[in-house]
Amino acid sequence: MPESVPVSVTPASGRWISVRVQPGRTTAGAREACLSALFAMGAQGVHEDGSALVTHFPPGTDLVMVHQALTESDAQVQVETAPVPDIDWTEAWKARITAHALGSLTVAPPWLAGGHDPASTIVIEPGMAFGTGEHATTRGVVRLLPERLRVGDVVADLGAGSAVLSIAAAKLGAARVYAIELDPEAIPDAERNVANNAVADRVHVFAADAAALLPLVAPVGLVLANIISSVLIELLPLIRVALTDDGSAILSGILQEERATMLEVFAAHGWAVLAEDAEDIWWSVAIAKA
Repeated sequence: MPESVPVSVTPASGRWISVRVQPGRTTAGAREACLSALFAMGAQGVHEDGSALVTHFPPGTDLVMVHQALTESDAQVQVETAPVPDIDWTEAWKARITAHALGSLTVAPPWLAGGHDPASTIVIEPGMAFGTGEHATTRGVVRLLPERLRVGDVVADLGAGSAVLSIAAAKLGAARVYAIELDPEAIPDAERNVANNAVADRVHVFAADAAALLPLVAPVGLVLANIISSVLIELLPLIRVALTDDGSAILSGILQEERATMLEVFAAHGWAVLAEDAEDIWWSVAIAKA
């Protein structure tokens, strides 16, 4: 089997170099030896592509030494190297964000919002805060929202993140929305999104623990909570007290495999299931007092 060689010792134009390694033997030991050699030469991460190992080295890396280290670990190893193409990473990242039509509402980043009706479009600047429309849990709540929200409702959004759900509620006719988020780093993103969507007169962002603030803003006609199931279970008694007698809650962040457990919890604590939504591995549900 011919032995491959690096394309160059010093990459041209300062580009990073992609290194693709095909162990000469199929044993786990040979694979581990090649992995060890790559990390020893400074690889920061290695991913698998079938039976091959792929990593990248920065400009100036001595590729002859990399090749030598690999052949010492596995004499039959095949090594292919190539310059990494110049990529505009900002544009590549933006290309992964899409607009999502969710019933009567659309969630879109600013650069895709121009062709949509502003009254029914939630414009979210992707940032550190969770909630851009790219996650199935967000989409599940937005799909359930129109059937549960009544015009003039007061809404509490627990774990608001980017405030995408709060903005959705305001666009659907909520009179007042309390967007409650514990992470202080998410607050600037939430406030910016609220302002950009022209709903600051109805959506009020708070940096607070939902369990502490919810009783203070009650009574509310609708609670939104896209949080992990264990926290949702802890919050259910507070949500029950905070809701008006004819109010409801939309919960998400629940895995489909947790659905049966959550249904048992609802039944045991006097909740009725009004509607469900499932996408990928996630389950969202609307509930009310039974």
